[in-house]
Amino acid sequence: MRSVEEHQRIVAEHLPAGEPVALALADAENLVLAADLVAEVALPVFDNSAMDGYAVRAADVAGADDTPVTLPVAEDIPAGRTDIPALAPHTAHRIMTGAPVPAGATAIVPVERTDGGVDTVKIRAASAEGRHIRRAGEDVPAGATVLRAGHRVTPAVVGLAAALGHDRLTVWPRPRVLVISTGTELVAPGTPLQPGQIYESNAVMLAAAVRDAGAAVPAVATVSDDVEEFAAVLDRYAGHIDLIVTSGGVSAGAYEVVKDAFGRDGGQGVQFVKVAMQPGMPQGIGRVGRTGIVTLPGNPVSAMVSFEVFLRPALRAAMGLARPHRPRREAILTDAVRSPPGKRQFRRGVFDADAGTVVTWGPPASHHLRYMASANCLLDIPADVTDLAAGAAVRLWDLS
Repeated sequence: MRSVEEHQRIVAEHLPAGEPVALALADAENLVLAADLVAEVALPVFDNSAMDGYAVRAADVAGADDTPVTLPVAEDIPAGRTDIPALAPHTAHRIMTGAPVPAGATAIVPVERTDGGVDTVKIRAASAEGRHIRRAGEDVPAGATVLRAGHRVTPAVVGLAAALGHDRLTVWPRPRVLVISTGTELVAPGTPLQPGQIYESNAVMLAAAVRDAGAAVPAVATVSDDVEEFAAVLDRYAGHIDLIVTSGGVSAGAYEVVKDAFGRDGGQGVQFVKVAMQPGMPQGIGRVGRTGIVTLPGNPVSAMVSFEVFLRPALRAAMGLARPHRPRREAILTDAVRSPPGKRQFRRGVFDADAGTVVTWGPPASHHLRYMASANCLLDIPADVTDLAAGAAVRLWDLS
């Protein structure tokens, strides 16, 4: 059987990074810069007031701590005013936070240290040269490189880019993923079930997982065990998206539509393999034209664990994210665990970060979705380990 590590590498090779794209700020959120962000303007753009108050010449109010100084208010300067008269000696301009500092002014007196006058103002405190003035370029000088390629676009990055006049950012794009769930027995939730039918859950679950990883899901499809129907969906999307992910149809039964579509020997674009892991042993990897395809098993826990092991890190690496993998932790088991020989087991668990302990959660079988939904970690048990006693240290993947 193929090792987990080898299959991870092959899956990643089928999902290379796309070409950098320039996206609107809102669309670039949580993506990674593919080019340095350079300031086209200074920040602040001009000298501006850090306080609501009065623009003055510092020398005119130097003695105000001992004797209040009364000055005529010559102008009002709200934020956004563009025609800014110079400040004459022995006068004041009433000024608001963010408004341009007039030529001639060397300090701002906060309104709290005055009587708040409109025609004249009584100033009760001195203000030193440069006090409460934000100088042009003191945050970012024009032409400076403020962020390097590889930085994730956070809300603060969006704000910085906008403040510097950028309406777009050059980023690594989100991979576009088509999710297909296969099985004649599947019906949409909300539809009355007939005997032998079950509600479709893998497609919506995997699509949510793709979006949670940061990638995009332009389409989700559910197809029956009909090769022509399955092939028609592939033909419709292949070449227009970056990756196809299927669930089901890859086992050894008589109605395995994915295997039937590509040839059970894997000779038509997809290689079907067994990976030494539990759950998720049957896997497939290949291409439909130029588009990569990953075929996952149909049991819901197998599909979800396979996504975590193979697809989530590959998607995030293709987006340029610095830490594509789930955080790894070490914890102390509170119960004993048995694992099949020769297979790397990913067991659902509940991790108590405060206590540093973990307990297995639910049976190991791949149909127990309830426990997958309420677990917050996966225990990562090596292929050469068959028994772990309570009190043993175990490695886990933090899903929280």
